Amino acid sequence: MQAETASPSHVAKAQRLPARSQGDHPAVLVDGRLDEPAWALAPKVTGFRQREPLEGAAASEDTEVRVLFDHDTLYVGVLARDRDPRKIIARLLERDRLMRPGDGRYRVAGDDAVFLLLDPFRDRRNAFVFGTNANGAEYDALIADESESFNSDWRAVWRVAAARVSAGWSAEFAIPFRSLRYPASGGPWGFNVYRVQRRKNEETLWSGWSRQDGGFHRVSRAGAIEGLVDLPRKALNLEVKPFGLVGADQEVGDTATEGRVDAGLDLKWEVRPGLVLDGTLNPDFSQVESDEERVNLTRFSLFLPEKREFFLENAGIFEFGERGSFETPPFLLFFSRRIGLDEDENEVPVLGGGRLTGRTGSQTVGFMDVYTGRNPLEAPSNYAVGRIKRDVGSNSYVGAMITDKRRQGYANTAGGVDASLWVTGSLNLGAFLARTQTTGDGGEGTAVRVGADYETDRLGFRLQWIRIDPETDAQMGFITRTDVNRYGGELRVAARPSMLGLRRVSLDVFGDYFESVTARQRLDEYLGPFVRVDWNSGESLSGFVQRGRTFVDEPFDLADRLQVPVGDYQADWRSIEFSTSSSRPLSLRVSGDWQDIYGGRLEAWGGGLSAALGSHFSTSLGYERSSADLPSGSFVANVVSLRLGYALSTRLGSSAYVQWNDLDEKVVANFRVVYRHRPGSDLILALDEERGSPDSLWTLSQRHLALKVNYLARF
Repeated sequence: MQAETASPSHVAKAQRLPARSQGDHPAVLVDGRLDEPAWALAPKVTGFRQREPLEGAAASEDTEVRVLFDHDTLYVGVLARDRDPRKIIARLLERDRLMRPGDGRYRVAGDDAVFLLLDPFRDRRNAFVFGTNANGAEYDALIADESESFNSDWRAVWRVAAARVSAGWSAEFAIPFRSLRYPASGGPWGFNVYRVQRRKNEETLWSGWSRQDGGFHRVSRAGAIEGLVDLPRKALNLEVKPFGLVGADQEVGDTATEGRVDAGLDLKWEVRPGLVLDGTLNPDFSQVESDEERVNLTRFSLFLPEKREFFLENAGIFEFGERGSFETPPFLLFFSRRIGLDEDENEVPVLGGGRLTGRTGSQTVGFMDVYTGRNPLEAPSNYAVGRIKRDVGSNSYVGAMITDKRRQGYANTAGGVDASLWVTGSLNLGAFLARTQTTGDGGEGTAVRVGADYETDRLGFRLQWIRIDPETDAQMGFITRTDVNRYGGELRVAARPSMLGLRRVSLDVFGDYFESVTARQRLDEYLGPFVRVDWNSGESLSGFVQRGRTFVDEPFDLADRLQVPVGDYQADWRSIEFSTSSSRPLSLRVSGDWQDIYGGRLEAWGGGLSAALGSHFSTSLGYERSSADLPSGSFVANVVSLRLGYALSTRLGSSAYVQWNDLDEKVVANFRVVYRHRPGSDLILALDEERGSPDSLWTLSQRHLALKVNYLARF
């Protein structure tokens, strides 16, 4: 393995464009072609190296990057050379589809793509990400604390265009400085470029290509841009974004449709360089798609992702706890879905709120306060959260957090301290200690975690201890189970055999032991191997076998249907999953799970088929079949989903999502048309409908139609 070392070549020189007189043509016409004379002024950045498949080897196709700037915009030009331009893969046109979530890590979708990383404060922890493909599809995201889970729901005002050229394809990024946050003092910015050539499944980076402790998300491994001096600083730097909405609602049993007219306002003000105050008044979430239908074959609550934009921006700042892997999070001190949704996931009106987030000195800070109204299950409440993280060394931190939920006669407060310490580039030590307190009886308890995670390409391990007291109650967080001491870990080894087209074969042996804090009695124990095989073509096969036992200390109803009594049960689990390469026009995923548990058997199998028919139309079909056969009875559940997308351009697109759940006897459908009539401003048509009852699948339960327009003004 070739070692990666810091190099003076990992410095990009930004060239200032000469001021132009009124009426002059712009020095850069953002059309994707680097044919303006201005591009020849900027020094060329090259020297990309492979992360995959041949670590440290020169890229099989050269990538050239240039950086320009003027009085208000940063321009980045990329020439992605390709000796066979006809084979460039570019099927996506929709915004934010170039990366997709997977196992808590960023995954590039099936297209050739280029991504930029910008770290204006050079804090080596947090960064902005901008990406595109040969179609000019837009992707933007945030990286917090070098996390591999990108926040792709962040929205910035910027432009990009791409073009096929004889040498391959090229792209021009135009990012207004006021869409970024940067220090007043100037100085170098962290900078990196990541390219994926999909038909070869080749990943190359300008800096941070090492598998040992690199990767695009490792902001501390980025290079730098020099020369960004005398940047603009608006006196007010205020964004105002009002919206208006007209709609109609119909609920079950209503013969008439009730009209709705609404309005609201979002504000964004950069209080000082790097510190942003966001405000919202009567926010609307019409564009948010319904949650995926799932059949819960566990005794714990499902963990559903946040999709509302207001709560997603800078969400990484408010991360505190342990998310786990292949499980619901053991403990999160803050989970934004607790705001504006009741215990049955019904909407509670959000009346308004504010959020102050960003950097000040060596601290990352976040404060949020939201006030909600009333629904049948929730009284008006105030939700407040405060977070601070202090830099330690190059990319470690120590921090503290507090959350507080209050309504008349009730209060729940939770707070704690945490730390993430990078001992080496591959070894991380993490810990937190949290305490909760509630008005009245109960609700007081402690949660603690200490863990170590070491990871390289060939070897890794994880060790952790988590304790959650019986009365621990974080009303603004998420706790899978209380009254538990958990000891666990895993050992990872991997090989890269040069045979059968294999890229990587990994073996992971994992185990966990759970015991009751109060009774000191064994609750659960699991042990087993996990194997994953990846091919150079992009296909993958994985599976695990788990042996164990589980103790049910309180009876519960599985999927709200079958009673599981108290008892000590065998808990054996087998799983397998296969997926084809996302670079193919048709991609397939199939999986199967079999559990011998609760004195019977649980099974779940299914998969999905996705098709990209040109750059405008995409579709995917999903099917999941779940079954349970227990001493108390049995059931079979089928969930079918169909997703359709049509993008006329990067500014106009539509989507439809339909789900059928035969266990709950309902059909859920969402339809969206989004037109970006100017950068940062949208026109949205949204239709949501739910049908189903014991008598007829087509009985209307609820329907919501909304036409929403918002307009961004900058001062």
